[in-house]
Amino acid sequence: MIDLKGKVAIVTGASSGIGRASARLFARAGAKVVVAARRKVELESLVREIADQRGDAFALAGDVSDEAFAKELVERAEQSYGRLDVAFNNAGTLGEKGPTTGISLDGWNEALKVNLTSAFLAAKHQIPAMLKQGKGSIIFTSTFVGYTVGFPGAAAYAASKSGLIGLTQVLAAEYGPQNIRVNAILPGAVETAMYKAANETAEQQAYLTNLHALKRIASPDELARAALYLASDASSFQSGTAMLVDGGLSITRT
Repeated sequence: MIDLKGKVAIVTGASSGIGRASARLFARAGAKVVVAARRKVELESLVREIADQRGDAFALAGDVSDEAFAKELVERAEQSYGRLDVAFNNAGTLGEKGPTTGISLDGWNEALKVNLTSAFLAAKHQIPAMLKQGKGSIIFTSTFVGYTVGFPGAAAYAASKSGLIGLTQVLAAEYGPQNIRVNAILPGAVETAMYKAANETAEQQAYLTNLHALKRIASPDELARAALYLASDASSFQSGTAMLVDGGLSITRT
């Protein structure tokens, strides 16, 4: 069984969806977890859930694109738990949608800030803490959009999430010699609030479901298991990868 016993993990975007499921799973696997998102009430309920399962977690609410918050997350992890071993930088946004020529500069910048700049800031402060332990695992949540499939109307989302893959590769190459592993997971459609917001009608949901080879969409728990694998020593020789967890969407043409 994969476990994270003795490890300390940060999970961002933890108030719902993939982040929330991952925080719960990391805690069940033995990690002490620092959960982060903007919504304080949802984070506090997550901490209670983890405590009810005999896990150990605390919450810190804030904006992941704020460098002071990125730094504080790491400092609080070290102050409370003495170390940092794993970071699942999962927070993200769909951003402004529509034809590329119609996207506002503010909308473009917001997508890059939340999806890409936040990841840079997270890694900037997480890596020095991991170097103290002589190893670490950083995980980003990217997407198949802009990697294997180009969806019209998603330029800001695709560009910002594709940028995460480049960041993943550079960090993996820079810090691999010091045993810091960096990987990205690329989900297909996942049953989350973000998915429902982007696909409001039954017709839209049926269309997207059919794009997957498995002819269904994922649960957040399925992506959490992929994140757990990359967080753990089970993936000890895996670094710099863009790992598709997309139900065969990227190879399906039926």
